[in-house]
Amino acid sequence: MNLKDPHELMKYKESLKKFIKYELDPISDVVEKTEALTDEIFQKIRDKGLFGLTIPEKYGGKGLKHSDFCLILEEVAKAYAFIRLLVHQMNGICPKCILDYGTEEQKKRYLPPIAEGRHIAAFALTEPNTGTGADIKLMAVKEHDKFTLNGKKHLITYPHADIIITFAKTHESNEEKGITAFIVEKGIPGFHVVDMPETIGCRGPRHGELIFKDCLVPQKNVLGKVGNGLTVALDALDISRIQIAVAALGLAEKLLELSIDFAKKRITFGKPISERQATQWKIAEMATNIYASRTMTYDALAKYDQGKKISREAAMAKLFASQMVCKVADEALQIHGGIGYTAAYPVERIYRDVRSMRLEEGTDDIQKLVISRSFLRNEK
Repeated sequence: MNLKDPHELMKYKESLKKFIKYELDPISDVVEKTEALTDEIFQKIRDKGLFGLTIPEKYGGKGLKHSDFCLILEEVAKAYAFIRLLVHQMNGICPKCILDYGTEEQKKRYLPPIAEGRHIAAFALTEPNTGTGADIKLMAVKEHDKFTLNGKKHLITYPHADIIITFAKTHESNEEKGITAFIVEKGIPGFHVVDMPETIGCRGPRHGELIFKDCLVPQKNVLGKVGNGLTVALDALDISRIQIAVAALGLAEKLLELSIDFAKKRITFGKPISERQATQWKIAEMATNIYASRTMTYDALAKYDQGKKISREAAMAKLFASQMVCKVADEALQIHGGIGYTAAYPVERIYRDVRSMRLEEGTDDIQKLVISRSFLRNEK
């Protein structure tokens, strides 16, 4: 199937609806309870072609534009939350870092197994007791042709990944030029993972803490230039924030669909609650917010595909969409009433899952900081 063909792309997107309904939805409760994505689940995702979508064909991928991939992600977001996280990072933030800043040798080594779904990639920026910028504490000291890494990262999605893109301080100063990006491979001496406590939602393989203790990383695994790591991270965060906005759209649409279906079936005082103005207004507001978020998000995506800088737009889209989906989830739960607060309906789980979107790739406050700075500095 040639997904670069708009007609084929839409056929594939439609096929995802059945795939999610019949293949993925039935396993949601299992993943929720076991906090594991089995080999069988991975194989289903591989067979459906959900890896390597944005990786160029020369490295084994499909070579889709991010706006086309996001049409797919929007549908995938309606599946179990951790599956969305996996598809998101395997087609967004991780391959983008390597594509934009990797050497040709690094691209040939790491991108084909990511595209085929043989290797899982993860992104590790966040640390305990620091921000996610120039004040990171993971240290990397160069010794001959290697760097010795010491420190920690935490709240890392899929910490047991085969390939981890991480960021460390290579100079004592706190200036941005002191940060360097590294590709760390699973099993390297001096590196291990500690699983973190279970999360409110988005359950699957536990988020983890990465421990680096005298971990030797070869210089050939530096991603980009030494001292340019923060640029690597921030460029990748732009597209990742857009993808979170897209995922929020998908989940908001699902919540709207579930609410409409429930409202038509739920009878009180002799008629369905869909005929009551209070319910109708909730549905109208939900739909309006989804429409506004869609317009904003896909406008930013169009600019990205045109090669424009979208840090401001990405932060705006992510801020608005992540807040929007939380509001939609709250209204959906109100429409379902008390029964919606139980596990009898999926809104209870989705209500918990969507809250993470206001934390992923920076909190609401971080997005506001990015937006306000861009205006105050008169950035275009």
